[in-house]
Amino acid sequence: MKILVVGSVALDSIETPFGKVDEALGGSATHFSCSASYFSKVGVVGVVGTDFPARHLEFLTKMGVDTDGMEVASGRTFRWRGYYEFDLNHAHTLATELNVFEKFHPKLPPDWCDAEIIFLANIDPELQLEVLEQVTNPKLVVCDTMNFWIANKKEALNKVIEKVDICLMNDSEAREYCQTYSLLDSANKMLSQGPKTVIFKKGEHGALMFTDSTHFSAPAYPLEEIKDPTGAGDSFAGGFIGYLAKTEDFSEQNIRRAIIYGSVMASFNVEGFGTDRLARLEVPEIGQRYLEFKEISRFE
Repeated sequence: MKILVVGSVALDSIETPFGKVDEALGGSATHFSCSASYFSKVGVVGVVGTDFPARHLEFLTKMGVDTDGMEVASGRTFRWRGYYEFDLNHAHTLATELNVFEKFHPKLPPDWCDAEIIFLANIDPELQLEVLEQVTNPKLVVCDTMNFWIANKKEALNKVIEKVDICLMNDSEAREYCQTYSLLDSANKMLSQGPKTVIFKKGEHGALMFTDSTHFSAPAYPLEEIKDPTGAGDSFAGGFIGYLAKTEDFSEQNIRRAIIYGSVMASFNVEGFGTDRLARLEVPEIGQRYLEFKEISRFE
């Protein structure tokens, strides 16, 4: 199955207690597509400026990502600069420069309007709605969001959530969106809006899945070395959706397996800055870590 992702492609400058990088390739669509490309064919729709290094587009192509939907607009590329302290779950933003991303309106290549799976990455929900108007008959639509859109574009976000099959949020965003501390209550409220499944990402504590009939708790992979958590949530989404696309199975049991693959890909992402670790990943490593996940979460 083909996966279409619409989101940001950015240049990130990041500092953590374990190192730093300047203007590394980043953005929600970038981390997602690099992760998902290990499982299925991915097309990315986004915008960059005329200053965007050609080597980054070449890298995405080498990863097997279709970049026909990448617009090059006159101006500077979207940039984010921030840092993490030892609490790597919390990013401190120093500067956000939207640049060409500020006036971005997604235009889907004709060959991708019929993609079977659509991932609406963390962008303005009004743009997410524009994407849904252009696709023909997707078999699965998944969305992500963030606290800024919850606070400032909630009406549009409501419309998006009503139209998707699976909604991703981190746990704090879910509580804010639903105005409750209880994640179970949050899940029930969101499920009543239309999605069949909601998944709450909990960073180093794993992920929770809820449906009308069941819920599932997945751990995070215990790592000895973490360099940069930026893009971990998008890498999770890439592994999760990529596995669903590869298996063409959207059953509840397979969604559970896909969550583990999402956690696998997120665990690799945080082992390097930007896309560095995903670029060096070997397919057998994915399978081996999946088996390790099964072992550490087994319960008799």
